[in-house]
Amino acid sequence: MTTHETIDFDVLFVGGGPANLAGAIRLMQLAAEKGQELEVAVIDKGAAIGSHAISGAVMNPVAIAELFPDYLKQGFPVEQTVRDDGFFFLTKGRSFKMPMVPRQMHNSGFPIVSLSKVCRWLGGKAEEMGINIFPGFDGKEVLLSDDGTAVKGVRTGDKGLDKDGKAKPNFEPGIDLLSKVTVLGEGARGSLMKELAGKLPIRTGRLPEVFETGIKEVIQLPEDNFFTRSAFNDIHTMGFPLDFDTPGGGFVYEMANNRIALGFLVALGYEDPALDLYETFMRFKRHPLIRKIVRGGKVVEQGARAVSTGGWFTMPKLAVNGALFTGNGAGMHSTPAIKGIHLAMKSGMLAAETIMEALESGNTGKYALGSYATRLEDSWAGEELLEGRNFAQALAKKGPIKYIHLAAQYFTQGKGLVDCLPSVDDATTLGPLKKKTAISNPDEAAAAAERDDPAMVDKLTGVYLSGTLHREDQPSHIRIHDQKVCVEKCYPTYGCPCTRFCPGDVYEMETRKDGSGIKGIKLNFTNCLHCKTCDIKDPFHNVTWTCPEGGEGPNYKQA
Repeated sequence: MTTHETIDFDVLFVGGGPANLAGAIRLMQLAAEKGQELEVAVIDKGAAIGSHAISGAVMNPVAIAELFPDYLKQGFPVEQTVRDDGFFFLTKGRSFKMPMVPRQMHNSGFPIVSLSKVCRWLGGKAEEMGINIFPGFDGKEVLLSDDGTAVKGVRTGDKGLDKDGKAKPNFEPGIDLLSKVTVLGEGARGSLMKELAGKLPIRTGRLPEVFETGIKEVIQLPEDNFFTRSAFNDIHTMGFPLDFDTPGGGFVYEMANNRIALGFLVALGYEDPALDLYETFMRFKRHPLIRKIVRGGKVVEQGARAVSTGGWFTMPKLAVNGALFTGNGAGMHSTPAIKGIHLAMKSGMLAAETIMEALESGNTGKYALGSYATRLEDSWAGEELLEGRNFAQALAKKGPIKYIHLAAQYFTQGKGLVDCLPSVDDATTLGPLKKKTAISNPDEAAAAAERDDPAMVDKLTGVYLSGTLHREDQPSHIRIHDQKVCVEKCYPTYGCPCTRFCPGDVYEMETRKDGSGIKGIKLNFTNCLHCKTCDIKDPFHNVTWTCPEGGEGPNYKQA
């Protein structure tokens, strides 16, 4: 039996994103104010803080200004400042600038940032304050009390296993990190949150979470480019290449040094099993407006990530005995504003205030920690989350009723016609693949024309540009539970949509030589971008995503 080393902390933050880094910093600020010493740790599965952080991102600075009022003087990494907003409706060949930008999307004066750089900056600040920062350590298992009612920490993943799960000579068993309070801030579809939901009633009475998956690139442009002449440097689009019933849209933001952040998101409640997320992204880039922007450019980084967009009614219970939940893994996102960094940070800061109070009282049970939810609801973050509480659900409606719901919400601070519009599990929304429907494989003619265009890269080149690395001689961190389900159910009904919704080419159909069907699905797990779309969208819940060895996966520098 493997023996696991034990390390004790007062507070353990699992996930080194903006929520937990802001939370750890705020906790140390409070401890310093009170003259107390705390042992605080942050672990992250990336090779370095920021390695797995990816977002647009136009950032509302309200939370960082609370955490560090002089954040700009301290060197907070800002790429550009939004001059003005450009909101476009796209058809296949044309673009129409909308005369009005919804108030939630007014970004003038906001900083445009790289989230990976922001997290590295916050991580540096945290280390300066004496917080223990441990990149390269994944949380593999939630540790519960003997009676199974309280979280007491997490176990990190083993290192040095071969592909059959056997220990190699360099094997290192996982470590049991124990704490008085554990804060889970893993991002959307966190594997520990998913595990915990099967053990404690954190989702009882909540609507199903809904998600979008975004693919993002950083593109280097020539000095004479679109934004050197544009009054606006913050672009959002709706319409093409999606139909009216599928929510999603694109963005282009100006960055420093003639670079841009460009991306496209698709709501995972889509119905067409032939939809290919990467090809949809490429069709967006081929639109005349976007082609004009990226002309002469070169993709220097690419990545992908799922985002929890369902809002207030889909958020889990925020506290259990010994643990709190922060950031996008807890649903902190404003879909009307297309923003979440400031909400994630505020959730971490409010969690810190709750933890400090609980530690002082000596009570870290769910009722003591439950004041976190009250703090959130009473804050500006709660107000913003409540305004967007029905937005994603309205977007999922079909036909004119969608726009009636959205208009009603716009003029009633989010209440709308029905307060608590229902949502459905994204895994349940696919319709059967129609016999006459062509699988949306890449446009071969377009791909051939783009072969020598550095602004247009294929899927595997995108994986390379993400810096993704996984050791091949290890157990796959992605599990297909039953290949017979793939062969006998998924292929005949849906045509194996995993081969199209994965932006990293992880899933590959192995066809029979006689053309009679497929033998199964081959997993190219070393391509995985950790977006977790497969864990969310698989129609048979036949795929489970878990963390690979700590320190593996993408290595974002500018995302």
